[in-house]
Amino acid sequence: MLLSLAFIANLSINSQTFNPAPEGFDVSGDGIKHGKIDTIQYYSATVGVNRKALVYTPPGYSKSKKYPVLYLLHGIGGDEKEWLIQGKPQVILDNLYAAKKVAPMIVVLPNGRAMKDDRAVGNIYDGVKVQAFATFEKDLINDLIPSIEKKYPVFKDREHRAIAGLSMGGGQSLNFGLGNLDKFAWIGGFSSAPNTKTPQELVPDPAKTKKMLKLLWISCGDKDNLITYSQRTHDYLNANQISHIYQVIPGGHHDFKVWKQNLYMFSQTLFKPVDASIIAHYSNAPLTDNTAASAIPASTNIPGMQYPEVLPDNRAFFRIKAPQANKVQIDLGKKYDMEKEEDGSWIVTTEPLVEGFHYYSIIIDGVAVADPASQTFYGMGRMASGIEIPEKGVDYYLAKNVPHGQIRQVRYYSDVTKSMRRAFVYTPAGYDANSSVRYPVLYLQHGAGEDETGWSNQGKVDYILDNLIAEGKAKPMLVVMDKGYAVDPDAPKNENTQGIRGLMQNKALEQVFIKEIIPTIDKEFRTIPDRDHRAMAGLSMGGFQTFQITLSNLDKFAYIGGFSGGGMLQQVQDFSKLYNGALADANEFNQKVKLVYLSIGTAEPEQMYRTVNNFHKELEKAGIKHVYYESPGTSHEWLTWRRSLNQFASMIFK
Repeated sequence: MLLSLAFIANLSINSQTFNPAPEGFDVSGDGIKHGKIDTIQYYSATVGVNRKALVYTPPGYSKSKKYPVLYLLHGIGGDEKEWLIQGKPQVILDNLYAAKKVAPMIVVLPNGRAMKDDRAVGNIYDGVKVQAFATFEKDLINDLIPSIEKKYPVFKDREHRAIAGLSMGGGQSLNFGLGNLDKFAWIGGFSSAPNTKTPQELVPDPAKTKKMLKLLWISCGDKDNLITYSQRTHDYLNANQISHIYQVIPGGHHDFKVWKQNLYMFSQTLFKPVDASIIAHYSNAPLTDNTAASAIPASTNIPGMQYPEVLPDNRAFFRIKAPQANKVQIDLGKKYDMEKEEDGSWIVTTEPLVEGFHYYSIIIDGVAVADPASQTFYGMGRMASGIEIPEKGVDYYLAKNVPHGQIRQVRYYSDVTKSMRRAFVYTPAGYDANSSVRYPVLYLQHGAGEDETGWSNQGKVDYILDNLIAEGKAKPMLVVMDKGYAVDPDAPKNENTQGIRGLMQNKALEQVFIKEIIPTIDKEFRTIPDRDHRAMAGLSMGGFQTFQITLSNLDKFAYIGGFSGGGMLQQVQDFSKLYNGALADANEFNQKVKLVYLSIGTAEPEQMYRTVNNFHKELEKAGIKHVYYESPGTSHEWLTWRRSLNQFASMIFK
């Protein structure tokens, strides 16, 4: 089976022979039976009015038989009649029936603009009208499909239901079909428009998609300016070995000449067995070179942006448009000189990058700037671009189809710092459903150069917790993420935050936590406000801060975690005297603290590795029970810390 899937995937990549529809395929044939087109009305509870759709019934239609259904969607400037007037689906299908090339089916042509005035008039790009195309998902699932199933003798299971469309309708078909695999097993996107979700959103769970899909068809003309949306989806599907047809029509533009061919070919594959020969027969993906074909847009790109791309061997390909620049580099810790192309673009392919999240900058004539094609993240002490190199075979920090919690923002005034502060709070799925349930709390700190947004943006804390809780591996909990910097303006200068040690043993921050953050959270949220239900952890600087705050306040915390950060050892200091002797009596400490967790990446800078590893060894010597984890192959980076959180969160409050 695996060999077969690999064969199918390769066929979808490499087939380069395109056989167009035969001449006359869209001309009404003589002496053949014809289907019928009717207009129906159905009540849309979604919109609150009666809506119209066209329904094609095949030649020889009989109410005593049952039929599969294809829902065929129009573009942004059309309505339920666009296909009928310009695409001639009844002619194309009648001819196919006469040639016995298509399974008998009912075809529904709805109006995909789900609003009370759904006419294609005025400014069709108006925000309200564009939003109506997204609203149609609810109208389709809850109103139109039940109406069709009530009025016509159709099969009501997903295996006998298909959805396809052109342009805006192509994006709808991919969004709705892949987003509702319990409703559709056959999905087609013809020249899909920018409303198409990113591949990672379309297929968050590749294994599930592979299992449920009968056929996924993606096609576009090679002269169509929107081909990047089809290409990026195709690249992602290939990277995840999801069988599909990808058809690039040579000389094809964004018009019905392309879409009629799409319908002619797609309809022949529906409601029939699909094997490698079918994939090969219809696929056509001309390649310029193997590197470009196997690359996928980084998941951290702004939606719709092709570059940077990630190659299968974890190299990254960058393309930056800067025609007036004299020198351009990519700074990923290591600087890469870029080469200028004739159109003013600059390109470079990096060495293989470690899996996980990486900050980067573009250096244009000596000035470091963020990449306009990438999302930005607060790191390196400023806003920076980021690129995610997927960790193969791992999905614990990816979005899955599980109940999801929320990340909420809390602002409060700090009497310690004499300023407003901000915290983010993760609440688990179901938090608002039952007001009688109270939750334990994990206080989770970021590292130096980052801020309170780090764990939610770069760390994927919500997905990690959502997945752990859904799988029963972690207790539902609140997670509080506050800023790791605090300055008491009234404190003597030598007691203020000064240098690295000042950041990591920040007394002002400790006061903010004990006097302000914890009381605020206990007041504003339904917590279990005792030490047995309170944990603290942090990465790097936040790990050192965690040990400072918790070991100085063991009446407040029972769980302690340091990810690439632990206790601050001093060569001249007796270990037993650290943190005012909190670690001096191992038996007492072990009875009081339920978990101490330490982690470090095996490829971290030597000084950081040695600092954490030495603290681990001192804990062992002192008889302090703890869990020590080394993340294989990772450095001082977010993948180390995601892995650590995934472990730590599964161990606390149990």
